[in-house]
Amino acid sequence: MSSNSIQETEQILLNGSYIADTALTTALHLALTLNRPLFLEGEAGVGKTEIAKVLATSLNRNLIRLQCYEGLDVNSAVFEWNYSRQMLEIRLSEAMKNSDQQTLAQDLFTSEFMIKRPLLKALETDPLGPPVLLIDELDRTDAPFEAYLLEVLSEYQITIPEMGVIKAESPPIVIITSNRTREIHDALKRRCFYHWVDYPDASRELEILQIKAPHAPEILRKQVVHFVQKLRKTDLFKQPGVAETIDWTHALVQLDYLSLDPNSIDSTLGVLLKYQDDIAKIQGSEANALLTEVRSELSMS
Repeated sequence: MSSNSIQETEQILLNGSYIADTALTTALHLALTLNRPLFLEGEAGVGKTEIAKVLATSLNRNLIRLQCYEGLDVNSAVFEWNYSRQMLEIRLSEAMKNSDQQTLAQDLFTSEFMIKRPLLKALETDPLGPPVLLIDELDRTDAPFEAYLLEVLSEYQITIPEMGVIKAESPPIVIITSNRTREIHDALKRRCFYHWVDYPDASRELEILQIKAPHAPEILRKQVVHFVQKLRKTDLFKQPGVAETIDWTHALVQLDYLSLDPNSIDSTLGVLLKYQDDIAKIQGSEANALLTEVRSELSMS
């Protein structure tokens, strides 16, 4: 799949209500045009996974998601043999007194007896066109699984000992995400285009809120964005991502707040921050001081 221009790629994202900067749009455009996987790294909550979802929706493609975790193996990611069906086939063959064991052995190791997992499904021909394969949070897996992915990402194929090579007729659109809890090996990164997804600046985050929380009062959206931008400059265990900014705005609207005040902040910080130490640090005087700065800046703008 290819998009004719960076502007067209930007429009694909906009169709899914995703606001991206020029660098990210360019990286995605090149990945789509040159059929290369796109490796997105960044803090949790900055919108990496959402890109794959938006692509699938905007391009009317199926989204195939492989959620990574520690201990992920071939049986869970690629395929496993349906042993119960194979045993049933053996018993039926015995009942019918079929003595051709070699033919039976070959018949047992075909696609009919496979339970297909995300990576193998992504290589199959899809009537809607090549699917979007999301390999989410790759940093949660280990090095052996990374090594297994090298063939998939470079050749868009999988080698199965009993069947040989299974290759995609048309390469899927591959989006890989990592929260950088550990470093991913260079061999895998070399097979991808890379982009670091950073927190948005204030103007872009405000654009995002205008789309994602259109019913919020304008002054509330501006205060939320400026407050979160300042919060990210403080020494916290986990900075709030864009997802938390959106959730916080929705929560404030639900509680009928038209603007920020000390009470609204203190009572809803658990939507924005996910660690008690961070909440305890910001609640009260620190939140009030940040809000005072926000009000002062907005009054002068």
